[in-house]
Amino acid sequence: MKSSILKQLSLIKSWPSKILFFLISVIVCTAIIPLLPIHPSTAATPSKVVFVSPSWVAEHQNDADIRILDVRSNPLDYITGHIPNAVHIADPTFRGPNGTLPVQYWQSQKLQSLFSEAGVTDQSKIVVYADGREILGATMVAYLLERTGHHNVAIVDGGLAGYKAAQLPVAKEFPKYKAGTFSVKDDPSVRVTLEQVKQSIKKPGIVFIDPRPPELFSGEQQIWVRNGHIPGAKNIPWVSFTVGESNFHQLKPLEEIKQILAKRGITPDQDIIVTCSTGREATLQYHVLKHLLGYPKVRVYEGSWTEYSSYPDLPIETGRDSQNV
Repeated sequence: MKSSILKQLSLIKSWPSKILFFLISVIVCTAIIPLLPIHPSTAATPSKVVFVSPSWVAEHQNDADIRILDVRSNPLDYITGHIPNAVHIADPTFRGPNGTLPVQYWQSQKLQSLFSEAGVTDQSKIVVYADGREILGATMVAYLLERTGHHNVAIVDGGLAGYKAAQLPVAKEFPKYKAGTFSVKDDPSVRVTLEQVKQSIKKPGIVFIDPRPPELFSGEQQIWVRNGHIPGAKNIPWVSFTVGESNFHQLKPLEEIKQILAKRGITPDQDIIVTCSTGREATLQYHVLKHLLGYPKVRVYEGSWTEYSSYPDLPIETGRDSQNV
């Protein structure tokens, strides 16, 4: 390519300077522009999701650049008492029908509107929390922030229960704020499509983790038209990553989680796809594996069993995972 450009320049070097300059510009642009990567809708800055302590939240809840999101499903729970300055936006708000399937994540334009109306800006440091089993709502909203290119997101480890247990103050007053300017930079690297799932089943180096309860994984509980799991998937219920009944919103120590993964043969060199019922449960293990443990390739199958089971030609397996923790 370089010799071709030089040859063209040598043929026209005797032309008038203005014409020569114009033609050189055209030749150079023609040669170089196709080589440039053009990704206008993808995130330029890698996102990072962290888990923070209740005391950290109390220390920073009045910071001007902090936006706290209370994503509990019931608005009355929020009204009864919440972390000071928290804005309520229930996690079901972020999903709905897409013409084929229920409870699918909204497209980028609607997500942009939702986060903007909650006062989130491009400069905001976002803190997300819920309570109890609704940790899945908190991890889901954190995932959607990462998915839309926001790179400063935290989840409260312990949620509201942990916050109250630390004897930190709660509020009933609603914060006053303005809608934010929130830009969406879609990051497709965090998820897989159905077509990618089809190509990945039982492929060496790729492992599916299914965090649903054993009765859903096995197909014993009849919910969908077809029940069971993606062939070869490993069932590691999401609750096994938490301290359990005492507070489902609090994670176990990372060393314990590493032992669970090691027992199941989950290693950092694998291409890991987390799939569940509706794409919500998967986000907890996604964040732990990717952001806390540093596994380099972890993705969410957003359609999960709701989508997969609706295709009668796709293979399924039933029965419990014999190595289930």
